[in-house]
Amino acid sequence: MAFQNIDGVSIVLCGQAGQGIQTVEGILTQILKHAGNNIFATKEYMSRIRGGANSIEIRTSENQVTAFVDKMDILIALDKGAVRHVEKRISPETVILAEKEMLGDVFDENRYKFIDVPFTRIAAEIGNKIYANTVAAGMVAGMLKIELSIVTGCVKQYFSAKSDEILQNNLKAAKAGHELGARLISSGQPGFKIGNNNGTKDQILLNGTEAVALGAIAGGCNFISAYPMSPSTGVLTFLTQHANEFGIIAEQAEDEIAAINMAIGAWYAGARAMVTTSGGGFALMTEGVSLAAMLEMPIVIHLAQRPGPATGLPTRTEQGDLELALYSGHGEFPRIIFAPGKLEDAFYLTCKAFNLADKYQIPVFVLTDQHLLDSYYNVPAFDLSGIKNDKHIVETTPDYRRYASTESGVSPRGVPGFGAGVVVVDSDEHDMEGHITEDLEIRIKMVEKRLKKAEALKTETIPPELTGGGDFSTLIVCWGSTYNVVNEAVEHLHRDDVAVLYFKQVYPIHDSAVDYLKRAKKRIIVENNATGQFARLLKLHTGTDIENKILKYNGLGFSIEELVEKLNNLLQDT
Repeated sequence: MAFQNIDGVSIVLCGQAGQGIQTVEGILTQILKHAGNNIFATKEYMSRIRGGANSIEIRTSENQVTAFVDKMDILIALDKGAVRHVEKRISPETVILAEKEMLGDVFDENRYKFIDVPFTRIAAEIGNKIYANTVAAGMVAGMLKIELSIVTGCVKQYFSAKSDEILQNNLKAAKAGHELGARLISSGQPGFKIGNNNGTKDQILLNGTEAVALGAIAGGCNFISAYPMSPSTGVLTFLTQHANEFGIIAEQAEDEIAAINMAIGAWYAGARAMVTTSGGGFALMTEGVSLAAMLEMPIVIHLAQRPGPATGLPTRTEQGDLELALYSGHGEFPRIIFAPGKLEDAFYLTCKAFNLADKYQIPVFVLTDQHLLDSYYNVPAFDLSGIKNDKHIVETTPDYRRYASTESGVSPRGVPGFGAGVVVVDSDEHDMEGHITEDLEIRIKMVEKRLKKAEALKTETIPPELTGGGDFSTLIVCWGSTYNVVNEAVEHLHRDDVAVLYFKQVYPIHDSAVDYLKRAKKRIIVENNATGQFARLLKLHTGTDIENKILKYNGLGFSIEELVEKLNNLLQDT
């Protein structure tokens, strides 16, 4: 906790599952956005429907904020175990808002900057103690000196689908909380003022799940099949909710094996299909990955990582499945793996995944994790002007051969019923017509044909992004969801000789990576796993070993403070 120079205000909500802390989050983030503030929010939660200890962080600032911090300016403790759950993050400056009676006798209020707030009593006087969460949201808004009209406007929008009685009571609760927060400030209690940034009002506020799902829609996805598995389920839910609007068939399969086979069948029929799953579910899909490769059928796989092995920590985060995606499926065949680290990348890369899968008839992975999917912040509206979905389907002729030899290795893909030809596919090795064969010479030609696509893929590979001075001596490498926290942590280092190299495509690796890595005198990689999986992959494909590794694998993402400390320790001699 030594490093505290973090921009903006950090608000942490902590309580049991089922207590409604997401209601506070939903109201408060909308209030902050409409007030003209940048927002970042993320959560950590236990794998239970009720009980346990869960926390949500809302970070707000005049400047863009996109990463998690340990710092807590305001802690809203809604359960007696809340303070203990986040105790290591409490500093002398942290203001704790809670009901003393609820915290119990074990809570020593003299140790903290504590304000006893009768959330439940105020809510009960309004009509029901369930309004306590709205009281809390209003109170924080009052302490942040946000106008009451903004608060009531957001509450009206949030509860617009509820009955008039519920809406009016929530408005009363928000107003009562706002007045209480304003009174506390006027009486000399700590207050917080955030600068205004009117540019945020026209931006969109969304999380990683929504960014992936919207990217799928933009990419022409019209079929999704999945078996629910956290943290991937939200993509299935979102596309199901909007299925009628965008002409999507959404199917909850009986298991993951059925899900991927359904998606392969959908592509065979001419659809654009995706599966969404997590590590344990994808383990069941790996035979389907090989099936897609042998059929040369496109498939888009959204793999949302969480800690394993087995069930592991089902509601936590980790970057532990890179090698699972890279080496999944038996046999040898090309693939693409995207690993978005920004919400914008989650959108555009998912869209791109459909076009590349269609063009090259290969599996394309979108590799995310719980931290990316459950975190959200405000971004400019996505630019749809450059999106073009070319469907690489041909009208077949009577002499059509599904696996005809071509210079690129990509055969013209027909679908049943479109043209006069017959579209034959087979999971066994096959000839150009698609019929099963054990001719060893044909086998050689078919293997080489499939692998030939890898050469063409080099022209599509996305180069890594360099942030910082081009005249760097130290290079910090990251991939996927670690990008935002690495980027902000490096800004706090205030060093011109340090740059960040961010990979949003982790396979195939762009040739420019070799030059970047060799130019650096010191190389550091940041990964949310225990063994440095991407560092191994970089060494395999570039010949450069990254000697310094910052790894985290307790199920949580990095905070800015801990990363600044670890980076400073490694940079002491430079």
